[in-house]
Amino acid sequence: MSEERKAYPFALVGFFVTDKSIEDTFRKDVKPEEIEKIQQLLRDTIFTEGVDIAIAPFVVPPDQVNDALKELADIVFDPNEKTDA
Repeated sequence: MSEERKAYPFALVGFFVTDKSIEDTFRKDVKPEEIEKIQQLLRDTIFTEGVDIAIAPFVVPPDQVNDALKELADIVFDPNEKTDA
């Protein structure tokens, strides 16, 4: 029998400083392969072997962090679910 895998939310907290609007700070042309490279780097750098991760880069106001993590979990574990985005 294989062990049941469980998912736990995690966050990397940081900040950026800019004189641009939020809409103008992030690249619009990020490819899935680039996100996969970041995931691999995080997995190799901060997690032990056998841990898989999924990330979604976006800015979240501090009072909305819990809702954002739930939304990410919903997307990861039910990719057929429609979102309002």
